[in-house]
Amino acid sequence: MENQNDKKFSYTYSATEQEELHRIRKKYVATEDKLEQLRRLDAGVTEKATGIAILVGLLGALIMGVGLCCTTVWKGLWFVPGIIIGLIGMAVLALAFPVYQKVLKKERKKIAPEVIRLTDELMK
Repeated sequence: MENQNDKKFSYTYSATEQEELHRIRKKYVATEDKLEQLRRLDAGVTEKATGIAILVGLLGALIMGVGLCCTTVWKGLWFVPGIIIGLIGMAVLALAFPVYQKVLKKERKKIAPEVIRLTDELMK
């Protein structure tokens, strides 16, 4: 006769372990729903435009700082060139927002067909 204890089934369930397993599995599963894909595309456009605008603004601020340095620290011979350098820095700094708008418009135009396709699929 067979012993009943040999066929005993034991199962331990841990909710935290299951959540961790699902979290790890989700990282490696390549399925991305359409709404997440749409959000990622939109965020990528604004992040690129913001990054470029920040670089232009930073460059303008640095140039303006050099001009300020010329006029206040070195004085004398560098006073007039310092003013000119500072004004050039201000002009570059003022270009940051128009550069942002231009890059944003260009990138949106580039991904528009994909965004329209995804939104059409989501709206059905």
